[in-house]
Amino acid sequence: MNKLVSWSEEDEAVAATNSDATECKRGAVELGYWSDPYVRLFSRPRAERRAPEIHRGYYARVRAVEMFIHQFLERCDSKCQVLNLGCGFDTLFWRLRDVTQAVGNFIELDFPTVTAKKCQIIKRNKQLLEKITNEDGEVAIRAGGADLHADGYHLCGVDLRDEPGVLRALTAAGARPDAPTLVLAECVLVYLREDAANRLLRLLAQQFPKQVLVVYEQCNLDDKFGEVMIRNLVARGCGEVGARHMDAPGAAAGRLLAAGYDAAKGWDMDTVWRSLSEEERARVEALEPLDERELLQQLHAHYALTVASRGDLFADIDLNA
Repeated sequence: MNKLVSWSEEDEAVAATNSDATECKRGAVELGYWSDPYVRLFSRPRAERRAPEIHRGYYARVRAVEMFIHQFLERCDSKCQVLNLGCGFDTLFWRLRDVTQAVGNFIELDFPTVTAKKCQIIKRNKQLLEKITNEDGEVAIRAGGADLHADGYHLCGVDLRDEPGVLRALTAAGARPDAPTLVLAECVLVYLREDAANRLLRLLAQQFPKQVLVVYEQCNLDDKFGEVMIRNLVARGCGEVGARHMDAPGAAAGRLLAAGYDAAKGWDMDTVWRSLSEEERARVEALEPLDERELLQQLHAHYALTVASRGDLFADIDLNA
């Protein structure tokens, strides 16, 4: 059994990134980048508008992850499950409920301090509660502290460095090893030490043999632009960025293969952005003027989307497949 890392100022800083990300998403949604009627329930309006390249970066992130969510759902039936690691105040569960009933079980994991706040927000908002229903249309919730268990939705507070704790949370959430599973890890692994991240990836690869893993995080941080990004992370108290984030997306895919996945592929976000249709890019570009296009290109070049699979769910991993 792993010895738990005690709660630290660094952990507090990592947990705090959730609020900042939620505010950024809300700002982009209010400008029309994408639709999310729930994000406002989890955040306050930001006093200062973020720079256009930040909004476009978040749009690219949301859009990129959506590509593979929809590919996954098209290939699986209602017995599939979604596991959202480091979920923060993400609203994906509610957005999916508005467009599909295809997810049999949706599980979210994060620090207990984060999930406790999310539990409180969910319980006091009818708009969120009404989506957590059983087959009879009734709300069926078992809540306790930092955990919330409903029919088809589970929010669990756990330290992702604690492997036995993660396994207990998955059991409590009714996770099925035999079910097709989509695992999401958006800006999560970067906050784990290299050994802890590798242990978590190996655990997930072993636990879910029919799996698609989608990872969004920093890459190519071995240049001047990357140095600035690293300094910003360290200044916020988020510790040191691992060596794995210095490499190109292809190296990240190789590490996922080493962790036990059968196939993996990665792209920087500039490649993902250019894979979108001209009409979609034109719509987004019309929302806000962008004075420094090179800055957005640099930003996109330092984030990556990496997708891995176990089993034959995604033997043909590709953008817009």
